[in-house]
Amino acid sequence: MQLQFENLDQSNLLPFDGIVNYFPFAFSPEEINHYFEYLHKEISWEQDVIKLFGKTYITERKVAWYAEKPFIYRYSGQSKTALPFSSTLMDIKLRVEQLTGATYNACLLNFYHHGSEGMGWHSDNEKSISPLSSIASVSLGAIRKFQFKHKSKRQKLDLLLNSGSLLDMRAETQEYWLHALPKSKKVTGARINLTFRKMADSCEIGQP
Repeated sequence: MQLQFENLDQSNLLPFDGIVNYFPFAFSPEEINHYFEYLHKEISWEQDVIKLFGKTYITERKVAWYAEKPFIYRYSGQSKTALPFSSTLMDIKLRVEQLTGATYNACLLNFYHHGSEGMGWHSDNEKSISPLSSIASVSLGAIRKFQFKHKSKRQKLDLLLNSGSLLDMRAETQEYWLHALPKSKKVTGARINLTFRKMADSCEIGQP
């Protein structure tokens, strides 16, 4: 079963097993331009290193990890220690919190240079993330397709993420659904993605 969404309000997009709300115009065109320029130039971007089945891959896509505390984020055989939030990241976080009604203390950023860079099927279900908490994804730059796929049933959902949009994934979404950013040769522009999340204090540096 395939569903297509484009112009959406804040109603739940998922038919069951989770909650996903979409805010297509969370940021104004002026804010989009300002934040994209700042994030492009001043964030400490680095290529991601991923280990899969004993092999190491270096991605073209670049990433960065920021938080209110020096949280350690572990995934795909790697670990990153968070850099402190800048005032600009705090401003973006405040807007996200106003829209979602949730609170966040960390942000994983991705820089996609063009449509040939994407992200395969996965769930953001690491144990370091507070259970059932909101994960809020901000999109700046090129419009990209985003997909959901239920882990055990046939349902799939596609939507287009506007520049300046916010996607709020919460409750059991990460337990029952996978999501992906498919590659597309038609997309030539860059996209910056910020995923705000609530990390457990146990993943702070110095904690066992």
